Amino acid sequence: MTSQERLTGIAAYVALFVFGLFQALIGVFQYSRGPGPLVAIGFDLAILASCLLGAWGMRSAGGGLMPGAGWFLAALLLSTGTQGGSVLITDTTAGKFFLFGGAGCAAVGCLLSYVIWSRKPRP
Repeated sequence: MTSQERLTGIAAYVALFVFGLFQALIGVFQYSRGPGPLVAIGFDLAILASCLLGAWGMRSAGGGLMPGAGWFLAALLLSTGTQGGSVLITDTTAGKFFLFGGAGCAAVGCLLSYVIWSRKPRP
């Protein structure tokens, strides 16, 4: 593997991590739109798809781990309250679906990525 290929691979993993960060950042501010928790469920399915497609695109389990790790980092940091008591993810049905459903979908996406791609030989 040449240094150019290695650098391209590192850049792709960083891009997947940042993509997961942005999914959580957008989701934190948009999860409560729409009827009930439907938008939150859509964001949950989006992170699941991002993990699986990232692993498929990179042909490695790490490709699925990066968007999931980015999502976890951003969502959990943004879900903590401030000293003033303000929160971004509220204790509503949509908030619970976004936070817990998204965490579950990211975990399942990372796990499935590992199960599927850890046994396949790289080209």
